[in-house]
Amino acid sequence: MAVYEFELERVIAAPIEAVFDRLADIEGHHDWMPHKRTIFRATEQTSPGPPRRGTTYVDRTSVGSTPGEIAVFERPTRLVYHWWEPWRGRIIAEGWPGYELTDAGDGTTRVRHTARLQVRGTRQLAMPVYRVLAKRERTTTLEALQASFAQEQ
Repeated sequence: MAVYEFELERVIAAPIEAVFDRLADIEGHHDWMPHKRTIFRATEQTSPGPPRRGTTYVDRTSVGSTPGEIAVFERPTRLVYHWWEPWRGRIIAEGWPGYELTDAGDGTTRVRHTARLQVRGTRQLAMPVYRVLAKRERTTTLEALQASFAQEQ
């Protein structure tokens, strides 16, 4: 199994609760996530009720659909998603994009974004591609989050 981990950090010009709520609103991702320079197309919540630990979803991307769930939901400081890529009854890749939020003062929030990616079987040969995609997608997500609040000011 091949594993890739990295972290990014940004300061967002918004209160911690607002940042957490935007990240946790699965179907709202479509409103602020970019659709250029990214594989993201849409996200759909597949379980009823407001987002919480165990809430399920499907990410639709230019390379297919991946199911997932909210693995950690500690409002307003910690949120971790878990997605997996099934193939022939097995999971060949999975990831844990997570967010740790701290109040940075003056109405701003420090977002520490961590990502863990695991690839199994012959997909390990594609790990260099997964690494590039993961870093680009996660960076694009943080930049889009930051820009979404900047537009509101």
